[in-house]
Amino acid sequence: MSRLIILRGNSGSGKTTAARELQRRLGRNTVVIPQDTVRREMLWAKDGPDTAALPLLADLLAYGQKHRETVILEGILRADWYRPLFERAQTLFGSKIYAYYYDLPFAETLRRHETKANRFSFGEADMRRWWREKDFIGFIEEKIITKDDSLEAAVERILDDLKTARE
Repeated sequence: MSRLIILRGNSGSGKTTAARELQRRLGRNTVVIPQDTVRREMLWAKDGPDTAALPLLADLLAYGQKHRETVILEGILRADWYRPLFERAQTLFGSKIYAYYYDLPFAETLRRHETKANRFSFGEADMRRWWREKDFIGFIEEKIITKDDSLEAAVERILDDLKTARE
């Protein structure tokens, strides 16, 4: 059975970088589903309740569950707006969900954003508008990644959780 890794948190947390590194380390039988790519680039859709991205994200989860060993869903994925997606994830993956929430202070996300190639695409005002404090899913347990967790430490922790689950 396929497994799902969910990486969530505010903009600039490090989710995309971690997802790419996990895919590299887990190998070719892994699919990454980046919320930003689906919503902003593929669909050019606004975010919010009932965003046009929800059906496609759900379809991509179903594809991944059927065709890949590991599915990585990453993005801000605001808990209230994306609840139907998380419910669909539970139906598809059952107990094989490994969810992580990047709980970083705003100043740290802003600092990390300044190191990214797309740092000129949006700035501090946008990030403040999007900011959600401790936006947990609630019905799926999420482990916390903090500002003190390096990229390597976060990736190793997730890989250890996957390994422990197999044993």
